[in-house]
Amino acid sequence: MSDQNTKKPGGPNNPMKGGFSFYWIYAVIAIVLIGLMIFNGSSDGTEANYAQVKSWAESNYIARVEYNGSTGKVYLDSLGKANLKGQYPEQRGVMGARQGSDFWFNIPPSEHFVDELHALGPVHNFEVKFQPPNETAQSLLWWLIALGVMIAAWTFIMRRMGGGGGGGGGQIFNIGKSKAQLFEKGKGTNVTFADVAGLEGAKEEVEEIVDFLKHPKKYTELGAKIPKGALLVGPPGTGKTLLAKAVAGEAQVPFFSLSGSDFVEMFVGVGASRVRDLFRQAKEKAPAIIFIDEIDAIGRARSKNVNFGSNDERENTLNQLLTEMDGFGTNSGIIILAATNRADILDKALMRAGRFDRQIYVDMPDVKERVQIFNVHLKNVKTDPSVDVDFLARQTPGFSGADIANICNEAALIAARHGAATVEQKDFLAAVDRIVGGLEKKNKIITPNEKRAIAFHEAGHAVTSWLLEYASPLVKVTIVPRGRSLGAAWYLPEERQITTTDQILDEMCATLGGRAAEQVIFGKISTGALSDLEKVTKQAYAMVGIYGLNDRIGNLSYYDSSGENQFTKPYSDETARTMDEEVSKLVEAAYQRALHLLTENREKLEELAQLLLDKEVIFKEDLERVLGVRPYIDRQTQIDEAETTAQIEKDRLDAANAPAIEATEDTTPIAEESQDEKATDSNEPPTTEES
Repeated sequence: MSDQNTKKPGGPNNPMKGGFSFYWIYAVIAIVLIGLMIFNGSSDGTEANYAQVKSWAESNYIARVEYNGSTGKVYLDSLGKANLKGQYPEQRGVMGARQGSDFWFNIPPSEHFVDELHALGPVHNFEVKFQPPNETAQSLLWWLIALGVMIAAWTFIMRRMGGGGGGGGGQIFNIGKSKAQLFEKGKGTNVTFADVAGLEGAKEEVEEIVDFLKHPKKYTELGAKIPKGALLVGPPGTGKTLLAKAVAGEAQVPFFSLSGSDFVEMFVGVGASRVRDLFRQAKEKAPAIIFIDEIDAIGRARSKNVNFGSNDERENTLNQLLTEMDGFGTNSGIIILAATNRADILDKALMRAGRFDRQIYVDMPDVKERVQIFNVHLKNVKTDPSVDVDFLARQTPGFSGADIANICNEAALIAARHGAATVEQKDFLAAVDRIVGGLEKKNKIITPNEKRAIAFHEAGHAVTSWLLEYASPLVKVTIVPRGRSLGAAWYLPEERQITTTDQILDEMCATLGGRAAEQVIFGKISTGALSDLEKVTKQAYAMVGIYGLNDRIGNLSYYDSSGENQFTKPYSDETARTMDEEVSKLVEAAYQRALHLLTENREKLEELAQLLLDKEVIFKEDLERVLGVRPYIDRQTQIDEAETTAQIEKDRLDAANAPAIEATEDTTPIAEESQDEKATDSNEPPTTEES
């Protein structure tokens, strides 16, 4: 916890005796309001009505009448006091000892009241006097009340914005203070690097920073300087914040943690003030680490079209951050860690060396890293011995660490819902289905004709993907509604980093297999292929406009990684027309190819659809019985064979070079070993971005 949030005068941890309390403002306002009510709502004497006053005047009981705009006061003479003694209030004392009026009355709304009262006075021998109200005192009172309310509201807002921790109005002056949470030496989080599975490359780089802080002499003796900053970049859920928590748990230095949005405030200049205060605290406790999560909240690229005379609070905050990170002042011993999944929109000045010397990409885990992540999250899950972690890792390509944690939790919930003693393999598979496809809706009302159309649609996907070489191998098909879909097919995508034209075309053809099956069987199509059409359209436009995989457009890419031309097209209208034509050709060619495949295998398509109608859910084994063994070997088998071949080749080279290694100097085996390691690493299953 930061210094300004520990103990403050007047706060709950260290109350200031005799200090000003915020609640006194409420008490003063309440007293003033009550006094005003008493002042305006009552007068001396007993209340009477105007008819009584008029009767007393005619009886010569009145000595004097005073009135203002709303009320009047009646002063009785000795005759009136004697005759009206029974109506005289007892608490007022004996007759003749009064200092105020005897009665008061509300002035009637009649316009003739004043004339009538002045006419009665000379006749019945009493004085009529107009007494204007003290408007100055009342106005002053109302102004004081309004000022008190404004002060109370302002103080309340400042307390809330200042953190709400301490008491009194002292929080008004803390609005520009940093909101960073401080983890002191030895009091960090409970997360360590052992809790971070996978991410070996990223973990190695941040471990080096922690080691530099622990053992600086080892590096400075060689002339090395500590990195000033490291930016963790990667998709959501890959473990960027978890890595920062591990740094906080491992580093034996003060660790300041906050979010980029903590600098943002409605008042101008507050963000820059908080940046200055954050670095001031870090300098006092140097060496220290500052971690800014979601830095894109303040690090977005500065606009070139700022209106003249305008004041952009976000840009002021960013400018102050740039100055503090590598400006004229020195910040020796302060390391900045930041995390974002939007590195493409960050300002270039923020990304340069000297501010963020390292950009650490935290990628989606590959199959081996997913095994490690599963093992971490399964420590506290009571699993059945039959659970195969390697199989689960292969069934979850493209899943992040957060997704895997969610799968483990969902599997435990499913097992508990069914009253099982342990979490079994089927529970994990059900959890994967739940996360990918959504919740099953078995009570959804579907007509027989719709169900038949859905069955043929899903069977079309299954048949085309089974018969195409580069389509993802099928795992499961169902016509039970899940989420917003009426049917679903599960595939096991190949984990790869680059994709060829043939692979994309096969995927597009398999995606359009559902609509093609409807055309082949029913002679008409439906709206059920919306998501399929959306997917193939995006793939076709990516082929033509981004990846340069079209002969007519050529080796051109109109992808803008910087995001600077988001409102303008980097190509002409003629080129746009050409791109539209080529995209249409690609999609139609894939559709005609799917029609041809399903027409040739219509009997198998109908058999598979009937099997779906009977069982509602079919698996890979059912497809093999209907369609036969898949004509093309699965991608995973190819990967396994490639790894085996690489290992055999490595063993052969090691055996062939063994005598030479013994005869050379000590440095040669190290070089040879590093080459072998690189060769082995290059054959590991690649990660996937397309899945």
